[in-house]
Amino acid sequence: MQPLAAPIPTTNETTRNEDDPIMLNPDIEQWLKDNHITEVECILPDITGVARGKIIPKDKFLSEPEMRLPEVVLIQTVTGDFPSDDMLDLTDPDMELRPDPSTIRHVPWAQDPTASLIFDCFTPEGLPVETSPRNVLRRVLKLYENIGLAPVIAPEMEFYLVAQNPDPDIPLVPPIGRTGRKEFGRRSYAIDAVNEFDPLFEEIYDYCDKQNLEVDTLIHELGPAQMEINFLHGNAMDLCDQVFLFKRTVREAAFHHNMYATFMAKPLEGEPGSAMHVHQSLTHIESGKNAFSNPEDGSPSELFFHFIGGLQKYLPETMPIFAPYVNSFRRLTRYTAAPTNVEWGYDNRTVGLRVPRSSPQGRRVENRLPGVDVNPYLAVACSLACGYLGIKEKLQPSAPNFSNAYELPYQFPTTVEESIERLRTCEPIHEVLGKRFVEMYIGLKEKEVAEYFRVISPWERKYLLLHV
Repeated sequence: MQPLAAPIPTTNETTRNEDDPIMLNPDIEQWLKDNHITEVECILPDITGVARGKIIPKDKFLSEPEMRLPEVVLIQTVTGDFPSDDMLDLTDPDMELRPDPSTIRHVPWAQDPTASLIFDCFTPEGLPVETSPRNVLRRVLKLYENIGLAPVIAPEMEFYLVAQNPDPDIPLVPPIGRTGRKEFGRRSYAIDAVNEFDPLFEEIYDYCDKQNLEVDTLIHELGPAQMEINFLHGNAMDLCDQVFLFKRTVREAAFHHNMYATFMAKPLEGEPGSAMHVHQSLTHIESGKNAFSNPEDGSPSELFFHFIGGLQKYLPETMPIFAPYVNSFRRLTRYTAAPTNVEWGYDNRTVGLRVPRSSPQGRRVENRLPGVDVNPYLAVACSLACGYLGIKEKLQPSAPNFSNAYELPYQFPTTVEESIERLRTCEPIHEVLGKRFVEMYIGLKEKEVAEYFRVISPWERKYLLLHV
């Protein structure tokens, strides 16, 4: 999608007098009128990746473009709770929200002509709100810009289609396809298995086209009705916006076909989990050349190895961002197409860090750790932060692995609690992502764990009720 205007700056130079009026970008106003829009979804991603905000009639939006919401909108647990009171400003002050004109899109499933706009979050003084996921990513991208580099990413999104199930106590099952049968799984890359749900995927592609979401390949994955859609590579912020909107898009399309689309990391017992693999490379801003390859002969550069070294050192310390929920850890087990360590290798899918076969200009590192349940802005920001620290610290990776990495020791925390403690003590990551953000994120994860342990599961009722 061609942006309407340059993205709104978020550096300290944006400070302004609190009494100055907010002016609407004229390109946004014209776009809304040209497309006969009647409503505007004013949205912002919170820490869990949920779309928050307001739906405003177009005329009211044009006459009153200034929008405010309290910061606690950003910092909610997945259950809608908040961190402990001692972490919050109990006066509940408002953030100032400003639309990013490059994100304006149609909402194709809306009954009336509707637009969506992603908003950025600022303090009343015009400074970026540190707990905004877009601002966390922008902070990391600025660090790369300061050393003359620009990240390029390409996400791969795995998800399951399941039959509609309004009762959370009943296990999920695959949906009925065009043959009238439930899918049985183990049909990786099967064309006919994808064709089972052709009407749904035609609508998904139509919705994506209308929103300029640059999706590429569609394949069937290993699990029953488990699919993968890949995105074309590009700018990190734009791709995270697209992933954020893509999740809403797939869920909405599935509703229209009497199914659910789920981005849980492990929705079905005994089946593979779903990941968001992220392909990453760096380009020199001046030349546009891939910084992972030496210009003389196309061989891997020292920066390439430092980037991998940073991922190897810091990924295990930042697991709450890549595996944010208790369910996330169910995916990370041996022989389930999920990584169990930070080994790296060339064209080796058993390692956590895969380097696909490519030309020197296409050299990249695929981070296979994130589950598809992550907040895309935070997962990409943290992955790039790990690589950045490797570059700054000139870290060297281990030797590439050419064997089955599943046979090697497990290198990640095994529980949410352990992962939180390791993130709490990882000071270099605090500096790169922002201390207040990390503190608030840890507070959210601790609250979620406490809520989870208050729930008595079906497993406990089944095996403990009458047997112990």
